[in-house]
Amino acid sequence: MISLDSHFRVDYSHAKARDEAVFKGQRYRITVLTERLVRLEYNKDGIFFDDLTEQVRFRDFPVPEFKVSQDDYHLEITTKYFFFFFSKEKPFEGLNIEVMLLDTDKSWNIRSREVRNFNTSGKGIVGTKPDYQKGLYSTEGYVSFNDSDSLIINNDGFLFVNQKPRTDIYLFMYRRDFGLCLQDYFRLTGFPPLIPRYALGIWWNRNEIYNFQDIESLVQNFNKYRIPLSVLLLDEFWHLKDSRDLTRYKTGYTFNRNLFSDPDHLSRYLHERGIKLGLTIDPSEGVMPHEDYYENVASSLGVMERTTIPFNVFDKNFLMSYFKFLIEPLEQKGVDFFFLKYLPQDLRMLRAMSHYMTLESGKNKEKRAMLMSYNGLVGSHHIPALYSGETFVDWETLNTLPYYNSMASNKGLSWWSHDIGGYQNGTEEAELYVRYNQLGCFSPIYRLSSKGGKYYKREPWKWDVKTLTIVSDYARLRYRLIPYLYSENYKYHRIGMPLIEPLYYIHPEVYDEPNYKNEYYFGTELLVAPITSRKDLLMNRTVERIFLPDGVWYDFKTGKKFLGNKRYVTFYKDEDYPVFAKSGSIIPLGNLGDNLNDTSMPEELEIHIFPGKSNIYKLYEDDGESSLHAEGYSITTAIDYNYLQNNHTVIIRPVEGKSGIIPNVRNYKIRFRNTRKADSVVVHLDQDEYPCDSYVEDSDFIVEVANVTTTSQLTVNCKGKNIEIDASHIINEDIDSIISDIQIKTNLKEMLANIMFSDMDISKKRIEIKKLKNVGLDKKFVNMFIKLVEYISEF
Repeated sequence: MISLDSHFRVDYSHAKARDEAVFKGQRYRITVLTERLVRLEYNKDGIFFDDLTEQVRFRDFPVPEFKVSQDDYHLEITTKYFFFFFSKEKPFEGLNIEVMLLDTDKSWNIRSREVRNFNTSGKGIVGTKPDYQKGLYSTEGYVSFNDSDSLIINNDGFLFVNQKPRTDIYLFMYRRDFGLCLQDYFRLTGFPPLIPRYALGIWWNRNEIYNFQDIESLVQNFNKYRIPLSVLLLDEFWHLKDSRDLTRYKTGYTFNRNLFSDPDHLSRYLHERGIKLGLTIDPSEGVMPHEDYYENVASSLGVMERTTIPFNVFDKNFLMSYFKFLIEPLEQKGVDFFFLKYLPQDLRMLRAMSHYMTLESGKNKEKRAMLMSYNGLVGSHHIPALYSGETFVDWETLNTLPYYNSMASNKGLSWWSHDIGGYQNGTEEAELYVRYNQLGCFSPIYRLSSKGGKYYKREPWKWDVKTLTIVSDYARLRYRLIPYLYSENYKYHRIGMPLIEPLYYIHPEVYDEPNYKNEYYFGTELLVAPITSRKDLLMNRTVERIFLPDGVWYDFKTGKKFLGNKRYVTFYKDEDYPVFAKSGSIIPLGNLGDNLNDTSMPEELEIHIFPGKSNIYKLYEDDGESSLHAEGYSITTAIDYNYLQNNHTVIIRPVEGKSGIIPNVRNYKIRFRNTRKADSVVVHLDQDEYPCDSYVEDSDFIVEVANVTTTSQLTVNCKGKNIEIDASHIINEDIDSIISDIQIKTNLKEMLANIMFSDMDISKKRIEIKKLKNVGLDKKFVNMFIKLVEYISEF
């Protein structure tokens, strides 16, 4: 009997729920998994499943507290969250089964439409139209998912279609405790993988016919313009094609030697420069006779004639041959991961293939699982990265992406990969390209991409100097953010906290407000209000309406302070972007070294600390590429900020893990944001006083400490009177900047300033601005400043 290789096997030791939590009759089985989660099974033949499925990987929950009352006809179960009623042996129809959500007026039965479900990101975005599916988050406080038709996983990891009808429903009753619902969901379905560190860098992916010289030139240009690059993902033209018709042979596993005479040299060239190699594969056309390893596959499957061997993901023999003779030879040539560009009508085939490809990619300890694929809609958080589809180059698509990313967290998804810049059609605009890249900097995956064609300008150096400068700055910022992003990546892997979360988890009232629906939390420390619309050309700024949650927030770039639980009108130049850090935020950044593409653990860290509140941030690090982290080969460093108004202390110390993982010594630049020069700076390494440099840069106070042993405790204390700068955001500063920049006569600027900053009421200001037409102010500027008066009134 053929068995899959050991790396495909799943852990079956926790497949079965504990007997004390199970209530079973002839046709039903009810299992109380947690106080919030119950499994409902019905089968007229009394056959129940304890198999694992593609969606459910764990049922061995500790038995929760509950009360039960039953007789021959009824079963009642009460937990902290719900009251469950069932008429025994009757089908799951009508009110035979009903679950009431305690302390609310809500209840669930088999006919419940769950209409207040907020949905989640679905199969992707076709052109500009996003697909949404049912998620876990609902203002009703409950949600169900049906596992009846999921693929079954047997003991050796093989997926197969269940042919026996069954009803198998999981019901979450969580009220407003969505975090606990998500916790139950990940425990039930399995936690997400820890994606490799290089995946957090910048990807290049164009459907272009590249040869080795083209790639050399591309890499040299990235280096020339000091733009980091960590992944080169080749699209369909890397493999053999029909030379008479390049649209033929979507499927391929053999390098086109006319383009890449030595594939090993290609991967070595990239790896020496810190760049990983990814290949796009689409298995749908099977294995064709022109492939290098066709004979091996045919022989292993007993195929005698040289005909195309059909792709069959549900055939064990085919799978074994597929990975041994088609995938492994490519990995041996230095291919780091694959993009499974495969979207069959039957999504079960996609899910099965994504499942196998992910496990295959991580079969060796020295290489972590990595795959990008379309979303199969079931258990998709197990796939390292999800592809949203070939989007359009336009503002409508850009406006869709932030909301789509934040909606993903409603099903516990994080690592969506979109075509930054847009994939096809539309119009290439510098402003649009800039805003796409700024969003890319604050996205899960930053992948520059488009279809082939010389006029799709994804290369930053093909634009004007201003655009190149802005995009390059945000590309480098992305790399500096990797220590922070990787720590957030670990939280997602370990406790199921998505990288991106919508504001409505805490402030549900903003869900229906179109001005704020695109805002999202970016990890635990940052909030992003992305710019997705064109600027006002006269002002040369984008007008943004922003809602900031409770607390105190700081503009990440300028340090300007904003009081929370308020709505603001703000103005942004092309080079600026609305990113906010909450009071007390600690954000570890890496400093770029000589090799810009290097995403490994940095030897220099710059730690940004925002005043106003004490906080502890845990910086997680491991080698970033292997699976040794699962065996404890990692280290967690606590960055402990103790805030007093005139006394700031930072303690950096390892708190968990093994030594030898991170660099033995590090240089630290601790940047106290919105802080004046301290009167006293004292640094200790363990118990001994240690030298440092300190200075002021713009509105920040910086302490630099060199050659710090990373197994020791570093303590930095700054004291002084009134060292915290209260640099609050004032809209008059924005208006003054606009007046300064516009191209009108200077004397008119003075007149406008006198009106705009006067104590006149709004109607009077409008009248006075209109009068300026008589002294030469163009009508278009009159209208613009009347509009600005309205913005001021909103503020």
